[in-house]
Amino acid sequence: MRKLTYFVAATLDGFIASPDASHRMFLEGQDHGAWVLNNLPETLPTSLRHQVPGLAERGNRRFDTVLMGRGTYERGVRDGTTSPYRHLRQYVVSTSLQSNPDPAVEVAPGDPLDFVRKLKKEDGLDIWLCGGGKLAAALRDEIDELVIKLNPVVIGSGIPLFDSAYSPQRYQTVSGQVFDSGVTIMTYASMRP
Repeated sequence: MRKLTYFVAATLDGFIASPDASHRMFLEGQDHGAWVLNNLPETLPTSLRHQVPGLAERGNRRFDTVLMGRGTYERGVRDGTTSPYRHLRQYVVSTSLQSNPDPAVEVAPGDPLDFVRKLKKEDGLDIWLCGGGKLAAALRDEIDELVIKLNPVVIGSGIPLFDSAYSPQRYQTVSGQVFDSGVTIMTYASMRP
C-alpha cells in the first residue's frame, strides 16, 4: 500500500506559514537543499527542476502524487503558478474551490479521508501531502510519515502544522539531521496500529 508523507517546512513554534500564508521566514536551499534533492527530489517545483542537471530526466523515485489544500494551492495561483508540480498527479482537496485554473490539477471535493484511502490503495509511488494545516489535520489518521524541515525561527502566529483541536498522537522518531544553517530535518513514523 502507498504511504502518505507530510513533508513541510515549519518554524520552531509549529507554523508552516505566516498569518498571510507567506513562507519568507524559511531558509531555502542552502546546505539542507542537497538533502531534499537526494531524498525527496519530487518536492522541487517543476519550474525549478530544469536548474538541477539530470533531475527532470531521472523520473520520480519517491512520489507520483501530491495533495494540497485550497489555501496552499491558491497561494501559488496568486504568484502565477497554476500547476506547481506537473511531474506529479496534482490534487487540490477542497469543498469550496469552484473552478480550476489549470487542467493538470484536479479538485477533490469530497471527504479527504475517503479520497486518500482510495489513493493509497492504487498502484504507484507514495503520496506527498505538501500542505496546509487544515488538510493535514483532516488527514492525520492517514499520515504514515512526517518529514519536518524545522527552521530556526519563531513567528508567534500563523498557519499551524496541524490546524485541529487538542488530540495527542504519538510518532516514532526515524531520523534527524542538523545542518550548519540551523535547519533540522526530522523524519517520524506513525505509531498507529
